[in-house]
Amino acid sequence: MPSINTQSAKIVQRMIADAETLNVLVHRLPNGTTVLDAGVETPGSLEAGRRFAEVCLGGLGSIAFDFIRWDSLEIPGVTVTVNDPPLACMASQYAGWAIQRDSFFAMGSGPARALYGGEALFEQLSYRDSADVAVLALESRALPTPDVADWIAEKCRVGPEQLYLLVAPTASLVGSVQVAARVVETGLHKMTKLGFDFQTVLAGVGTCPLAPIAADDLQAIGRTNDTVLYGGQVWYTVQAEDAAIASLIERLPSSVSRDYGTPFYELFQRYGGDFYQIDPLLFSPAEIYINNVVSGRTFHAGSRDAAMIQKVLLA
Repeated sequence: MPSINTQSAKIVQRMIADAETLNVLVHRLPNGTTVLDAGVETPGSLEAGRRFAEVCLGGLGSIAFDFIRWDSLEIPGVTVTVNDPPLACMASQYAGWAIQRDSFFAMGSGPARALYGGEALFEQLSYRDSADVAVLALESRALPTPDVADWIAEKCRVGPEQLYLLVAPTASLVGSVQVAARVVETGLHKMTKLGFDFQTVLAGVGTCPLAPIAADDLQAIGRTNDTVLYGGQVWYTVQAEDAAIASLIERLPSSVSRDYGTPFYELFQRYGGDFYQIDPLLFSPAEIYINNVVSGRTFHAGSRDAAMIQKVLLA
């Protein structure tokens, strides 16, 4: 099995070498940890977002920009191609590690999660990384302190000088790209909630609109979620029984949720800012195809909602 931390560290090293053209800032903390600021004290860039997203995928996926066209819409978006989605998406990209030390808070994603292995999700995964380097992406508007870096390094069982932390807020160019690039992962995570064996997924391809940069992070969380929920389209290749796919497919798109049809920012306000009150069945792409290599059949459910994208993104 590949070391996803070692693979991602190579991408990070290239980002460091290209920091000026990527419009990112490189900081060395007193403990030796390298911090890449991709949107806190610098604007960042679309290319920085593309590479940031590939870091989150553990070097097992690629991101490309294009215009997405359907109905009367033509808007910029990303195409995500993922090799080994269980490893790339669930062991790496999923933002499942809440980093909280004193006043610092961030959601952590990326391959360092497979070194830490402390999330319940890893009980379903056979993979653990054993690299001597750790790479973690943080969705935050604050840069981590040496104390935060020391704590992360200890959890990952590496020296702080072998730790790379990439930071970007949601309301930034990098934030917009890296959330859209989670469209394949979002559907895969919902499979776990519905009891489908996500480790039968062999490959994934997805497209998702890019959310325009919002004025603040809370509005940006709304917009970036809406791009996936109403504009995300994915194609999974799986090796499973047709019956298992047939019982899953109609429950997989975001449209099955009781909260579907309301912009995410409004939902967040409706539930008093409590993210966990939102129906968990909402978190999935709008349209999903599943091709089964065992039978050759392709299953389909859901559809993208151009009117909703027009409402929440282009108003």
